[in-house]
Amino acid sequence: MSYSEDEYLMISGIQHFVFCKRQWALLHIEQQWNENYLTVDGNILHRNAHDGDFTEMRRDVIVTRSMPVSSSEYGISGECDIVEFHRSKDGICLFGREGKYSVIPVEYKRGRPIDSDCNDLQLIAQAVCLEEMLCCSIPYGYMYYGQIRRRVKVEFTDELKVRLSSVLNEMHRLYKAHRTPVVKKNRCCNACSMNNLCLPSATSSSASEYIKNRLKGDSI
Repeated sequence: MSYSEDEYLMISGIQHFVFCKRQWALLHIEQQWNENYLTVDGNILHRNAHDGDFTEMRRDVIVTRSMPVSSSEYGISGECDIVEFHRSKDGICLFGREGKYSVIPVEYKRGRPIDSDCNDLQLIAQAVCLEEMLCCSIPYGYMYYGQIRRRVKVEFTDELKVRLSSVLNEMHRLYKAHRTPVVKKNRCCNACSMNNLCLPSATSSSASEYIKNRLKGDSI
């Protein structure tokens, strides 16, 4: 299956979707947004990584930032924080450059490694775009975490690609239907910048239950 450009979803939305489907829908379907200190801190880190039209040569490594990528096969588009091209005899040719290079995407995050595959899925989404655009194979990439100030290697396994396809299929289905899912409130809701717009306490129950609780004086 091949998607048209007006059907493309944002790669950055994959992390939102895996973290909370409702958050993703509020952001990407309803176009709502709210800031908190976590989002501001994350934006500062990404601003330092993104510098359009910036390319740097470090010995045998070409570093490019804010590289636009897309895939018609997966129906996604976005920007890579950093893409490194390492000189390699088994790599690809680059226009205007001597030799061959392997391709390694690097994604920046403000926090530390978490017990979820949402970051890994965002990174492999960038990789499948690069593979389609550059006609190459990318076996791994790196997540850079601001709190620990180091990179963590992410292997792009077949299982991770299958998981990406499953997630994107559901995202495309919900986006096409313009449907915002209802989710149950959990402990992560309090730290979410979208909490006041999402109203998880109100949407996790039926309308009649919500009104009944409000009449009893229960807080949202």
